[in-house]
Amino acid sequence: MARIASSPGSIRVLLADSDPERAAILEQRLREISEAVILRLPAGRSLIDAVPELVPDVIIVDMARPDRDGLDDLRRAGAANPRPVVMFVDRDDRAFMEEAIAAGVSSYNVVDAAFPDIKPIVMAAVAIFRKHQQVADDLTQAKATLLEHDTINRAKSMLMRQRHFDEPRAYRWLQRRAMNQSRRIGDIAAELIAKEGKAPE
Repeated sequence: MARIASSPGSIRVLLADSDPERAAILEQRLREISEAVILRLPAGRSLIDAVPELVPDVIIVDMARPDRDGLDDLRRAGAANPRPVVMFVDRDDRAFMEEAIAAGVSSYNVVDAAFPDIKPIVMAAVAIFRKHQQVADDLTQAKATLLEHDTINRAKSMLMRQRHFDEPRAYRWLQRRAMNQSRRIGDIAAELIAKEGKAPE
């Protein structure tokens, strides 16, 4: 999963808004965040192209009206380069809010012409995103570990069946092969399973 990579003490904020007046208000508020490096979405560029190039820590999107085409862009950009997204809209729409969150929006805010204090909103969105990212990473690692354990157990069973090893000896056989080849024991086990039906060396 993509990581947020900002220099110490700074936060790169990508401001994506096609309305110059709204963008100007947002940018002025963002300048109140002393550590913010403000980036603007280049004219004619899509988020999916700009995010990997600009590498923002957080994306701010301002929509005067709920725009489902805009959500498609967010969804595609988030699939390729996950980032926390803060969204401002000018009217409450529960159905759109649910769609926005499903598309990857971390912080959904209904505002009027006067924007609220942006710093806590942005920092909270980043913190929540990082927490969810860590949970997702931990889950992925746990699944990989369980899969590797299952693969090793299957390989041991093959050795026990084909070579009449007991369980400790089968594990030592895999361990020794992994050490000799400077590889992970799980990779050796997977390779052995792929060759099932052939006698192990």
